[in-house]
Amino acid sequence: MYEHHTKSMCDTAIKVDNVTKMYKLYDKPSDRLKEALGLSKKKRYKEHYALNGISFDVKKGECVGIIGTNGAGKSTILKIITGVLNPTTGNIIIDGRISALLELGAGFNQEYSGLENIYLNGTMIGFTKEEIDAKLEDILSFADIGDFIYQPVKTYSSGMFVRLAFAVAINIEPEILIVDEALSVGDVFFQAKCYKKFDEFKENGKTILFVSHDLGSIGKYCDRVVLLNKGNKVAEGSPKEMIDLYKKVLVSKEDVTSSANEDHGDINDIEQTEDSIAEPLSDGEDREEVLYEGRMQDRLTLNPQVSNYGNGKADIIDFAIIDEQGNITNSIEKDTKFRIVMKVKCNEDIQDPIFAYTIKDLKGTDINGANTLAERMNVPALKKGDIRTITFTQRMYLHGNEYLLSLGCTGFEENEFVVYNRLYDVCNLSVLSDKTPLGFVDLNSKITIK
Repeated sequence: MYEHHTKSMCDTAIKVDNVTKMYKLYDKPSDRLKEALGLSKKKRYKEHYALNGISFDVKKGECVGIIGTNGAGKSTILKIITGVLNPTTGNIIIDGRISALLELGAGFNQEYSGLENIYLNGTMIGFTKEEIDAKLEDILSFADIGDFIYQPVKTYSSGMFVRLAFAVAINIEPEILIVDEALSVGDVFFQAKCYKKFDEFKENGKTILFVSHDLGSIGKYCDRVVLLNKGNKVAEGSPKEMIDLYKKVLVSKEDVTSSANEDHGDINDIEQTEDSIAEPLSDGEDREEVLYEGRMQDRLTLNPQVSNYGNGKADIIDFAIIDEQGNITNSIEKDTKFRIVMKVKCNEDIQDPIFAYTIKDLKGTDINGANTLAERMNVPALKKGDIRTITFTQRMYLHGNEYLLSLGCTGFEENEFVVYNRLYDVCNLSVLSDKTPLGFVDLNSKITIK
């Protein structure tokens, strides 16, 4: 029995009670038709559970994050909460008016002007014309699209469209805000306005349900986090605990699930296999080599459009980012030790190899890096068939943000710079921090006022 209704629940804004969403998967369209017409008594479909008995509460004034890998069920549960989808079984109870930043502009009419769409969208959410009138100036100022507000939406650029859609959704002043990966829209200046508005929501005690792959934002904004994996609730708890657990989900070969009746999962329940976890680093320790079975890079989220080039005298055959606990992960907490490891195979003799990594921001600006030449290391010559594992160990001082990692094996031949192999933008590197970024590097300033 499914219920989706609104009622007063004292201090609870959203109650998700044992929600399941099952899809019927048919091998061919004729099987679906036969079942619909009642022509077959045989079950012709496979059951796929996008959600399996999910339960959690969101208190009023609380910011709760939902994290998990692709296919975990994050967007599905948000669509059920907002009424876009109906669950197969379970109950959803809402206490408060919702504004959802899911598919921005989904309710817009392309033939209407931007102004007409503001009133159309606001009315669909449940606001009166007078309430929308009171918010109109804030919406127009936030969207900042000038006289285009009087033009049909179909004439808008994609950037103008999302600006207006976001401005409408976030300036309506809902009691409950649902956000699904929607804070990074438009240019950097508009993104700054989005995050500032999000901060205002938190300061004003609004209830927020927040889904994001940006673990830095999850750690900064959320009071509590729910971790999903393959349609199951694994655990819920503090952002730090759940982010650490999420990293273990990423490297675990097992299906990590938890009983739907349990309120909290045990972080230690996830098996740490020898081939996926390295030994943790203690202060002052520099481990020169990390041994794994299988490919380390298979445990990372990789760039499918990586630029892989060079003359082929050497190949980077494996690599990893390893956090302070020894997990292979794309996410590193600020002010912790971490390692960048790469394994290089030599295909021809190389006299003076240089091993390097570079970290840059999403705009392509080089932020940091290291190489054996700059560190004045005496690197032995490589013989054909040699395999070397190079480990860079350092502390993370970059601000919380998203970065890109490049790896390289280069050198000089007859005073000419030569690239043997370079993996350009091979994977992302997420730096997790609860501080608001200013610049690139934290100088750890000590401030006194007298």
